[in-house]
Amino acid sequence: MIQKFKEAGYKIVEFEEIADIYIINTCTVTNISDKKSRQILRRAKHLNKDALVVAVGCYVQVAKENLEKIEEIDLALGTSEKNEIVSNIEKYIANNTEKSRVSDVMHQNNFLDFGAVTYTEKTRAVIKVQDGCDRFCSYCIIPYARGRVRSRKIESIIQEIEQIVQKGIKEVVITGIHIASYGKDFKDGTSLINLLEEINKIEGLKRIRLGSIEPTLITDEFIKRLTKLDKICNHFHLSLQSGCDETLKRMSRRYTTQEFEGCVNILRKAYTDVALTTDVIVGFPGETEKEFNTTYEFLNKIKFYQMHVFKYSPRMGTKAAVMGNQVPGEEKEKRSKMLLELSSKNEEEYKEKFIGKTVEVLFEEKENNKLVGHTSNYLKVGVDFKENLENEIKQVLIKDLDEEMLLGEIN
Repeated sequence: MIQKFKEAGYKIVEFEEIADIYIINTCTVTNISDKKSRQILRRAKHLNKDALVVAVGCYVQVAKENLEKIEEIDLALGTSEKNEIVSNIEKYIANNTEKSRVSDVMHQNNFLDFGAVTYTEKTRAVIKVQDGCDRFCSYCIIPYARGRVRSRKIESIIQEIEQIVQKGIKEVVITGIHIASYGKDFKDGTSLINLLEEINKIEGLKRIRLGSIEPTLITDEFIKRLTKLDKICNHFHLSLQSGCDETLKRMSRRYTTQEFEGCVNILRKAYTDVALTTDVIVGFPGETEKEFNTTYEFLNKIKFYQMHVFKYSPRMGTKAAVMGNQVPGEEKEKRSKMLLELSSKNEEEYKEKFIGKTVEVLFEEKENNKLVGHTSNYLKVGVDFKENLENEIKQVLIKDLDEEMLLGEIN
């Protein structure tokens, strides 16, 4: 969106500065996200009461019937309307009539391609290849906010990555709402592996990192083709949510813990030093102490490199929000703390295995007199700063570690 405004001749300023137009890209993944979105809308109006305050994105999409009640919003644009944000705002300024433009995202059949190259960091870019989700997990509002699965055409993705590589970017992260579903809407057999095979051919690109993936994507056939691609990073984020089959059923997740463990075994057999990370929700409605203990033991067995732990938050509009046996907040806090402690222990054990090994690091920035970068399995590595090697890949011998990163010296 910033790129669109720049191209149209607008000046971009920091949020805390006085502006003529404030755009708040809202989130709706939890009720807390909704609350924060509303708070920021109020803050924008407080900064300049005469400014045009525009709310866009997911909260707008799912709360479209209630937007009139939020006085701070001058114009509301849904997830589909973001693609033409400049023209939508200019139409509003010219006519000053229609406050809300939110189409039914469930009727959106094609991926909205912004057509702009977006850089996230000096050495890494995030490439969105897919939108929407057909899974309808019982705790998740996202399908209602983003609609059904829509995949971006391979030609468009390749063109964007080629432009990025020409600018010197060496690593791309392939992401979307549910990238395991990539190609499902094409009806010609195209899938994520077809896309990755094409990306792998791009000259000058060094690394392809996958965003969060559904464990059901990991099959012997998929891995057989994936391991032939030399640019794929040996770091996979497998979305688990619970290590208890009964809880997974209530969540409407489409796998069992046994199937999940099978995916983990496939990856660990296929990739040396593979880093596996995951998401876990604690305190899901009906999660008994016995179910939580089952989850804990499963996580202890799998030994993820890192775990992102979320305390369940009821989301209005989802099946889980009206389920009985909601878990008290203090119990969620206790369970969250236990899993975070386990995650820290597993992370330290995993990192310690690399002391004395040589790893390949893509250096990104200077941080506290150290040159810092990441390995392909997303371990943070720092070396003493002697020369600027930003955006260069070097072999580093790991000597030690601290709370923040592995420490080493360039070979």
